[in-house]
Amino acid sequence: MHPRLMAWDHTMKAMLDRIDHILEDRYGHQWKLRRNRPQRGETANPQADGLFDVDVIFTPGYRSRHGRGYLVEIILATDQAVATEERAEIEALTQDLLLHFLPEYFPGRQLRVVREGAMYKIIGDFRLGRT
Repeated sequence: MHPRLMAWDHTMKAMLDRIDHILEDRYGHQWKLRRNRPQRGETANPQADGLFDVDVIFTPGYRSRHGRGYLVEIILATDQAVATEERAEIEALTQDLLLHFLPEYFPGRQLRVVREGAMYKIIGDFRLGRT
């Protein structure tokens, strides 16, 4: 993997872990974890424990009106029902956090957050420079 792509991925992961921690602080005790899900802080990776798994998936955007970008996935590790209003609140907070943190983690980049179906998508300047 190219070193600049590795650095990009590392920065994205750091930002998403920060968002995960904020969501855990606010909502982490509202729903019971799945039986096989470790409690928050029991693993070295915030995606693998606690109530939330916040991740991105790169998509080339062939069938998207927004083109390529990173789809933001918010998974709640619970078997309990999450009301539509509560899910919408979590998604809105995640969008606000993305908008707030993107300039901090990726300074000088023209990145935006848009709605893509049921998910949010980060679009914009993903160039890694000359390889």
